Amino acid sequence: MGMAIELKSSTKTAFFFQNHQSHIPNTAFPPPSRLRKTAYFSRASFSLRTTGLRTVSAVSERKETPPAQPSAPPVRIVALVGDGSVSPLKRAPWVEVMLHTAQRLKWVDEGFQMLVFTDNLHQSNTIQTLQTELNQADVLVIVAVTKQDSVEWIQANSENIPNIICFDSSPVLVNKLGGSFVHTDTRSDFFGRIPGIFQETNKSVNEVVKTVSEAWRRRNSDDIRFCILVIINAYIKPVQILKNLRAKGFSTLSCMVSNCSPQILNCLLDPGCRKALQCLNNCSPVDQVCNYRCIASYESPTLEAFSLCVLQKHNCIGLDAEVPEKPHVRPMTRFRGEDLCHETAEDLFIGWLGRRDWSWRVVAGQNPAYDQFPCQYQLFYRGKAKGTFWYEPVFQVKTLEGKVVWRRRRYRVKRGKVEGTFFFSVLDNGVVSNEAWTIVDVRDDLSWGLFHYHGAARVAGQAYSGAVLVSPDGEYPAEKERGRLVSALEECGIKEWEMFTVNNSSCRDPPLGIPDGSSLHKMIEVKDG
Repeated sequence: MGMAIELKSSTKTAFFFQNHQSHIPNTAFPPPSRLRKTAYFSRASFSLRTTGLRTVSAVSERKETPPAQPSAPPVRIVALVGDGSVSPLKRAPWVEVMLHTAQRLKWVDEGFQMLVFTDNLHQSNTIQTLQTELNQADVLVIVAVTKQDSVEWIQANSENIPNIICFDSSPVLVNKLGGSFVHTDTRSDFFGRIPGIFQETNKSVNEVVKTVSEAWRRRNSDDIRFCILVIINAYIKPVQILKNLRAKGFSTLSCMVSNCSPQILNCLLDPGCRKALQCLNNCSPVDQVCNYRCIASYESPTLEAFSLCVLQKHNCIGLDAEVPEKPHVRPMTRFRGEDLCHETAEDLFIGWLGRRDWSWRVVAGQNPAYDQFPCQYQLFYRGKAKGTFWYEPVFQVKTLEGKVVWRRRRYRVKRGKVEGTFFFSVLDNGVVSNEAWTIVDVRDDLSWGLFHYHGAARVAGQAYSGAVLVSPDGEYPAEKERGRLVSALEECGIKEWEMFTVNNSSCRDPPLGIPDGSSLHKMIEVKDG
């Protein structure tokens, strides 16, 4: 059995093994070539309130780069959303969620162009525009469409679309992948619909269905985008950030045995390490919450030695990942009426430490895998050695055996070129993770702050991003601060409804404290309000 191992740091730590005999294909059943006959894509935009139709063309301005190379044809996606339907993401309207998803798809690839329509199809210009786009669509995503007239219209106008996926919609609507219908029955759940279990014999298609279904059930913005990316990767063109979901073959076993036999044997002889491997093998390679819980539940020096050898030293799995560049997030530039300097920016990270036993407590986070664990404490401090700066997150994990345990990591922090930006690195459970952090906003009274990060565990093949809202006591900022907070989140390309609230209700005896000889603030004074 081939394996893939993934490990990430802090509350951004995950780790997985994958059976590559069942994998998501790079390409399979590609759509007919007629879909590529033109590069046209409508740039028209209609008001949702006046026409019942809203579109996102999201065609980016191109910089002139001589000599010009022929651009690849775009991937055209149409999302059709039930008019007035509400999502489970803090009851945000589905049309807003899908419009935001269209923007986030562009961060992955500028050629991923998604238009979003509601199913209010009572005006002729609405129907004509939608028909035009459907005639060119590679993927049709149907969300929360239940009205009979809408269902009948879709059935009559979607015959030539090679990929159709239906979420939370009428059971009459039919799913299609790679030009082939997905047949269902009533024994299980498929794509969030009432009926449906996949009845195909093609194992790779089965894996696509399983992956998309599991991702959709997690009900967050990252996984909604991921569902669409999986379809693109499997049936239209390779998606770069999903390259590590493709099969690596059995050469990994030879690498592991040749280079890491003692570490493998020690792990297999250790009950905890062996449980970790068994646990990880049961996780989907894309379910980072599952993978993280495995590694956090069974952390040990033996498991760390195993991953250090197999992953970090020899990269036996052959994975790779880069720190994401999008969205580009600008740091705050002024604090308490003064231009932000590096020393003040470090002081903002240090926050309340000195007045309290921690710098900040995490109120909420955007990343569904790594920002929602209970009782997250942040410790930032200057090291004993000149010019050193450290970050130690402390967080709580409920293990798979029902125990509540504390975990702690230690990052080295270096200044970026721009004040308010930093580079973090950590060797966590044997794997190096590198992250780029930005201080987006901090109130003058330190009542709350917002930090954004991009990161990657290269040899684990994982790239990620997120943001954390922090405060001195773990409580959400006052309502009067909402406007400023929403603006700060918009700077990160994040909607408020994407944020997960951290459970800070039962946080007894966290393992805090910093090393002797550490120092704190240089530029700012911290006073309790």
